Amino acid sequence: MRIAIIGQQAFGKSVLEAFLARGDEVAGVFCAPEKPGARPDPLRLAAEERGLRLFQLPNLKSPAAEGALRALDVDLAVMAYVLQFAPQAFVNIPKHGTIQYHPSLLPKYRGPSSINWPVIKGETETGLTIFRPTDGLDEGPVILQKRVAIGPDDTLGTVYFDHLFPLGVEAMLEAADLVVAGRHTETVQDEDEASYEGWCRDAEARINWNAHLDFVHDLIRGCDPAPGAWTTVGGQKLRLFESRKHPVRRFGDVAGKPGTIAAVGEETLSIAVQGGTIEIGRVRTEAGQKLSAATFARSHGLAVGDRLESEAEKNLAAAAG
Repeated sequence: MRIAIIGQQAFGKSVLEAFLARGDEVAGVFCAPEKPGARPDPLRLAAEERGLRLFQLPNLKSPAAEGALRALDVDLAVMAYVLQFAPQAFVNIPKHGTIQYHPSLLPKYRGPSSINWPVIKGETETGLTIFRPTDGLDEGPVILQKRVAIGPDDTLGTVYFDHLFPLGVEAMLEAADLVVAGRHTETVQDEDEASYEGWCRDAEARINWNAHLDFVHDLIRGCDPAPGAWTTVGGQKLRLFESRKHPVRRFGDVAGKPGTIAAVGEETLSIAVQGGTIEIGRVRTEAGQKLSAATFARSHGLAVGDRLESEAEKNLAAAAG
């Protein structure tokens, strides 16, 4: 089949390579322009290395974008990790229209951080959807879905890189074949089951040490590796990774007040919360230094009973946004 790839970053690159590897003709590649100082887009580099026609347009709503796609005369457009809005006047141009990848089981978790939120909310299952893009965000009819289990210690990173990424590439190929052959179905999303969540960024990733063990653990793993759930130490942000939870069974086992250090191990740091302790394996400082949690604690003179975030630090962090 003759296709156009619309996307960016590593996922877009892998989708491009998968279609090329099986002999499909990629007539052109659309990817967003890189911001000044940003790392080169892997999809853009891959397209240039293979001598493919490349379009880096500021948006996909312009006559230039429509004209470029129309001139390619493709059977299908494939949207692989696209942050630019693509209007119906654009996506309907190919002979068989356009298909798009989304990393959740639509209609649940529409929105830009759809991998983070199921983990943060303690879900035991997520998945991916290939659907028809419409002018509504992630609201188009569903063509194909794949389900993925979320384990109790899975993180954003393991769910995406071990499952949703490779399965997504395969699903794009499968859906493209079904659509071009006319053997696909399109199921309208059930609005009664729909949910929308916005970005998971710093404001959402801040740890409340008075929250329950389950909530703190799920927040940390749902933000691992990005944006990184955080607290403050000495007025500086500290991002926490590699969380393990240890529930307490008896009052006598309570290790301290929420937010206080319960233990400093060889590599890990344990923090008391409601219902147990959270064991942290790795941290990243505000300066970007990555090190074991125990190494950080020792280098900053933190000991059992110390509180990670004082009221003064809370106020300082809140004022800093």
